[in-house]
Amino acid sequence: MPELYGAHYPVAVVGGGQAGLSVSHCLRERAIAHVVVEANRVGHEWRERRWDSFCLVTPNWQCRLPGHPYAGPDPDGFMVRSEIVRYLEEYVARFDPPLVEGVSVTGLRRSPGGVFELTTSAGEFTADQVVVATGPYHTPSVPRMAERLPGGVEQIHSSRYRNPSQLPDGAVLVVGTGQSGCQIAEDLHLAGRQVHLAVGSAPRVARFYRGRDCVAWLDEMGHYAKGIDSFDDVSAVRMRVNHYVTGRGGGRDIDLRAFARDGMRLYGRLTGIDGGILEFADDLKVNLDRADAVADGIKDAIDAHITAQGVPAPDEARYIPVWEPAEQPEALDLAEARITSVIWSTGFTRDHRWIEIPVFDGRGYPMHWRGVTSTPGLYFLGLPWQYSWGSGRFEAVGRDAEFLADHIDASRRLADVCGTLTGAPTELASALPVG
Repeated sequence: MPELYGAHYPVAVVGGGQAGLSVSHCLRERAIAHVVVEANRVGHEWRERRWDSFCLVTPNWQCRLPGHPYAGPDPDGFMVRSEIVRYLEEYVARFDPPLVEGVSVTGLRRSPGGVFELTTSAGEFTADQVVVATGPYHTPSVPRMAERLPGGVEQIHSSRYRNPSQLPDGAVLVVGTGQSGCQIAEDLHLAGRQVHLAVGSAPRVARFYRGRDCVAWLDEMGHYAKGIDSFDDVSAVRMRVNHYVTGRGGGRDIDLRAFARDGMRLYGRLTGIDGGILEFADDLKVNLDRADAVADGIKDAIDAHITAQGVPAPDEARYIPVWEPAEQPEALDLAEARITSVIWSTGFTRDHRWIEIPVFDGRGYPMHWRGVTSTPGLYFLGLPWQYSWGSGRFEAVGRDAEFLADHIDASRRLADVCGTLTGAPTELASALPVG
């Protein structure tokens, strides 16, 4: 295992998930010495922050980390949690990265001479260049209104949900309809629990359309490789919520209307808690309609692609809503509904307080262009929409890693030519756009 205390490395990679391992592979291909520091063990996020029935929503053939594409027997299937962990563990075994597990990086600063100083739970070390590959999902986000729930109601964040049996008997309220919220609501629903679901504004996508997985159509159409620089609203694009769908049972739509038809209770956004009374916005119908409209828009794009390219594909009738809200309930009495637990599927916040370098905007988001920051030698990898829709996922994190590895290599070579490791990266970075 590489030494850290008092050591110096040309490159330090903070984070040993799919992003950190990908850039490590790319750095090794370029013969660049480096170390990868992981706070836990490889696969921790998938192993510890996902529920028992969790599976990917993208097909297995999209798992293509550098030098380690999916090679299993079910390319059109969807890896379950244990298979995802095994895929990463096999990646480590395959190319044996210079990995240090169980060590947390608690501080990153840049010395006046331009060298990066990293403080860790195993002591301090330095590096010429640093890749922050810790992803965007650091701290579970729970709204302050959660404090106003009655003390007898069990409440957990989605990252702590494992299965229906961990919850007390009674009905369950799930707040949030991103991918986690919808899939957890389905998990509880299939287990026979009475589920109440506060529906947000997340869009949805059909699993299959006209004979293929929609992911396959979108991949063929180039959507996953489309760069963020081709959009006018870069900041808005980076904040987009993922479409809800599932890979469970071979893959299928998540149809909240069908859940409601079959007994799930749907509400608009949760807006307040007053004792044991929950208050909701009157936007349930709007949110359901907008989600359907996004799914239809994706189908429109697929239809246009099929027509333009002359691709043979079966016709398919469009989705017809199976349920409409007769009313939009604005309040819910927890005791009357016998709700004994609440699951907050309200996402995560970033925590970069350990980085003592001014590369963040007013929202705490790292300012970068394709992962390259305005501080020479400091990079980010694994962010959603770092450059494309596939960034941060198994599908495209490798492309982002290749880009950064090329930049790191060019910076290193230029430094060698100039005879200094401080001036050269500055000169090189200034020639690249940063935003």
